[in-house]
Amino acid sequence: MADRKQLCRMQADFCKFMAHEKRLEILFLLGEGEMCVEHLAQAMDVHVPNISQHLAMMRERGAVTARREGAHMYYRIAHPKIMELCTSMKALMIELKQQQMSWLS
Repeated sequence: MADRKQLCRMQADFCKFMAHEKRLEILFLLGEGEMCVEHLAQAMDVHVPNISQHLAMMRERGAVTARREGAHMYYRIAHPKIMELCTSMKALMIELKQQQMSWLS
């Protein structure tokens, strides 16, 4: 088993990769189900090469997996805990924003 410092380093690296709004948007879209690159690009109104770069990084980190079907690459979330993490973070952001708004009232 990896020591504490190595685990912290791995976690920090994973968090850095996730600290990009487009990659988070991709994760939330893939949380709804498997999608091909073209459909992701269309849903996000972003060019296919840009989405492909993000997906390549996400594959390297083990966040998504891919399969080829004909000329299309289909992506999906690699592990359900990734979506649990994203959903928990989103809920926390909403709660923090609500607290901030209540303090201003």
